Amino acid sequence: METIIDYFSSISSLHRGLILAGGIAFFWLLESVQPMVDFNYRKWNHAGINIFFTLTTIIVNFLMAFVLLMAANWTTTNDFGLLQLLPKMPLWIYTLIGLLLLDLIGAYLAHLSEHKIKLFWRFHLIHHTDTWIDTTSANRHHPGESVIRFVFTTFGVFALGCPMWMVFLYQSLSVVCSQLNHANIALPKKIDWLLSYFLVSPDMHKVHHHYLLPYTDSNYGNIFSVWDRLFGTFSYLDRKEIVYGIDTHHNEKEHNDLKNLLMIPFQKPKNIHK
Repeated sequence: METIIDYFSSISSLHRGLILAGGIAFFWLLESVQPMVDFNYRKWNHAGINIFFTLTTIIVNFLMAFVLLMAANWTTTNDFGLLQLLPKMPLWIYTLIGLLLLDLIGAYLAHLSEHKIKLFWRFHLIHHTDTWIDTTSANRHHPGESVIRFVFTTFGVFALGCPMWMVFLYQSLSVVCSQLNHANIALPKKIDWLLSYFLVSPDMHKVHHHYLLPYTDSNYGNIFSVWDRLFGTFSYLDRKEIVYGIDTHHNEKEHNDLKNLLMIPFQKPKNIHK
């Protein structure tokens, strides 16, 4: 455990970038060998759009990283936050609790808010317009959504009093888990089902990308599935019944055009199911 903490305490931007790029490359190759769905699409064109949004997410996080760093440093220096109130315990339990709570605030609550608050939904909608869910879809977030998620993560760090090594560990796990549960791969159903009791499995998250309610408004978790099960937002749909996309943007000119995707939050809302 100490080795992991030492690594993430001093992890370089290069290594963080390699984790992101390495995950995309690994799952890209895996889904190319044996995809769950045989999409009839231009894979490289689709990837180009989603990688653009990946780069904008990186830029937003980089430009605002000093806020996250200041929050983590202040809370640990001043013994502020929920984690500082915990009794002494084994380091691995402390880490697990911290990751669970960061996932609750930085992922689950952020995601839930994006579905319930109309202004947030305008930006999150871009993620749901994707009708070809693969590993590149994981970071298909409008720059505006990247700001929203950054704010939630920073609030989580401040409220919990997370050390910076835990933040870097959480972000790295979050990236890889998101790439896994978006990847166009199929685990054996029993393994996927068992995995979904602890972590967000590929089948579990893909239900969230079904184009109709109530499935779109379910399975908000990113790393851990416990929050969806605890708060009653877990749902199941057989993988064969899932249709990707959103019911208002099935036209390829809307969901596969970068310029239009960037402008969707500022367009007149359609008669959407929100």
